[in-house]
Order: sequence, then structure tokens, then C-alpha cells
Amino acid sequence: MLRRLLPILLAAPLAAQAPLPAPIQSALQQLERDNGWLLERQVALCEIPAPSFQEGPRGRAFAAELAALGLTARVDAVGNVIAERRGRGDGATVVLAAHLDTVFPEGTDVRVRREGSTFHGPGIADDCRGLAILLAVARALQQARVETEGRIVFVATVGEEGLGNLRGVRHLFDRELTGRVDAFITVDVSQFQVVRQAPGSHRYAVTFRGPGGHSFQQFGMPNPIHAAGRALARIADFQVPATPKTTFNVGTIVGGRSVNAIPDSAAFTVEWRSESPAALAALDAQLAAVLDSAVAAERARWPASTAPLTVTVDTLGIRPAGATSDTSRLVRTALATARRLGAEPAFGLASTDANLPMSRGIPAIAIGHGGGATGTHSLGETYTEGPTSFRGPQWALLLVTELAGVAGARP
Repeated sequence: MLRRLLPILLAAPLAAQAPLPAPIQSALQQLERDNGWLLERQVALCEIPAPSFQEGPRGRAFAAELAALGLTARVDAVGNVIAERRGRGDGATVVLAAHLDTVFPEGTDVRVRREGSTFHGPGIADDCRGLAILLAVARALQQARVETEGRIVFVATVGEEGLGNLRGVRHLFDRELTGRVDAFITVDVSQFQVVRQAPGSHRYAVTFRGPGGHSFQQFGMPNPIHAAGRALARIADFQVPATPKTTFNVGTIVGGRSVNAIPDSAAFTVEWRSESPAALAALDAQLAAVLDSAVAAERARWPASTAPLTVTVDTLGIRPAGATSDTSRLVRTALATARRLGAEPAFGLASTDANLPMSRGIPAIAIGHGGGATGTHSLGETYTEGPTSFRGPQWALLLVTELAGVAGARP
């Protein structure tokens, strides 16, 4: 592993004026020429529903596309689709990834509507665009007969969104590719961005419980919704640092059965995000104190009652924060390859599959798909194809081949 990692860490980035090998030039030209093929796959995949934990149909369609390109694709135990393109030598192993799942529940209308260069549809940008880029890169490499020294592994992951809790990429690094990955790249943001800093997140479900009862006859007992309200008022007053950016949110709240019944339960979900693990831990501690205080205050409000009132906290997901150094071979090569294509990449901040390898010290970034996107995670999500959007897949191809090393090319 160390022997393969050293070229990634120590080798000089792509020289701006060095001529590209002929097969790479051919592959880049194909991506521009056949851009319509990519858009067709982007739409087709997006019209296959893929809520988190129900990615199977989209995953099978993605695997079939890879198989049609002559690659052997397999579906692992959790649903990731994996296809390895082996190298000729002992170069680095580079993963190019995108995620299969969406935030939209079962039954959502996922048909895509096109208006000029803009495509409307849930998930059309996040991350159907990324999936289509993986297919386009694989196709261009195959048809241009590009040979690399190291391996390029194409992975469509499950469980990136919401309560998926990165289960796909966790399984990838814990089981499928343990100790084998030298660089990890996920296509999961828009335009020409490089995400080398990733905020972590903590997500919890909080539930207050009591016996409940008739609103008139049993009046005078602790009320779980009242207790939840006390807690929510305190959470709304949390103070968080502006730098590093730290956020908190109450996302859902449920409880009660009827207007004339004291509820037996009330529940809400919370999420914190920050680049700082210390800030996340501080919010965890504040939450614990707030919940204890809310239970105590609601019990004190009804001192004559012996009715119990409890609160429980269930962890919905822990997404680790992480970063890849600006001086790393991966980040420097990402910048150099984008500039070679005439794009000036911007540094972005996002939470993606790259969080997991970053947190483990494995070089990882997220890169942009080259197009525009609006309304991500909403029913009004759009992807807009610009005159240079084809450079998004070109960037991905140039980046992974530079890292893996083109067979026969001079260093």
C-alpha cells in the first residue's frame, strides 16, 4: 500500500504544457463528440426511482450499462455496483464514484422534463449526473483503448443520502477495497468545484414518552409534546460558531393522536453539521443538557402527578468530518487537470461519500460535474447543460488517468 501511495503523494502534478498521450486525446474528443449519449443515460437513470435503501433497480440498470461497455460489474452485499478496470503495471488504485440513491421517497414522480438546455427532475443533478459521467468515462476509456498502469475502479454507491449514513462507502472501505485505495474521487457537486474539506454531521431522533390520557379527565400529568416544546425552544436558541461554519436544524416533529387526548409520545429529529469534530461534540453535550432540563421542567410543572415522563435519543447517523491537504498530489492534480481543460476550479464545501475516506487519512475529494444545478433535494431540482459542460466528464477522465498513470507514457 505504501509503495503505491508514494507516487500519489510525491510525484509532480500534471505539467500544463506536456503533450497528452494519443489515446487520452482520443478519449477526450469522444467525450465532447458523444455528449448526447451521456445526457441520455443521465435521464434514463434518473427516471428509475432510487430512494435510500431501495437503490436496487437503478443499480441493476447501471451495472447493465457497464456490462454493455465490456466491463465486469458486480453488486456487493449492500448494493454498491463495482467495476474494476485493471492496469498493466503496479500503479495506484483510483476510485471514481457517484451515488445511486436520492432523498425522494417511494412514489415520487421522477420523470424528467426538458426545456432547452435545462432538465427538470428529482435527482437529475444529484447524483444522476455523476452516475452518467462514470459511464461516459468508462466508455471513452474502453473505446479509445486507454491502458493505465494502475487500476481505475468505478463505484456507484448506495446510502449516501439522508439516513443511508454512508453505508455504501463504509462497506467499500471496510470490506470490498480495504487497504487498496490510493485516491478516491466522487462526482457529486456542480460546475468545476474541488471539495477537499468536508463537514461532518450528527443526526438524532429524540422521543419523549408518557402514559397519555384524556385531556379533561387526566389533566394534570406531564405532557410529552409540552416537554418536546420546552426542548425545541432551547435548541432554537443554540449559539454556534461562524468559523468553522457550524449549523443545527430540527427537521421533523411528530406526536399525539387527537386534539382531546394527552399524547403518549412526541418525537423530533435534529442534525448538526460542522467541519470541527469539537463543535459537533459540544452540540451533543448541549442536547443532552437540554433534554434533561426539559423533562425536569415538565415534571415540576405537575408536582402532584406520579405519571412517568421519559426521553430517549436514537442515533440516525454519524458522518465524520475530514479534509485532504491542499498540498496533496490528489488536490494539486485535480486543479492542474481542470486548468488544462480551460476551467478554473473553485474550492467548495460539501458533505459527500468522500467524508469517510478523508476521515481515515485516505486522499479523497469530490469534484464538480461541469454543469449547473438548482433546487437540489427538492422536487424542482434542475440540471442545466452549458456549452462547456462536456468538460466535466473530460476532467474526471483526465484526473483518474493521470493518477493511475497512462501505460507507456513518460513521467
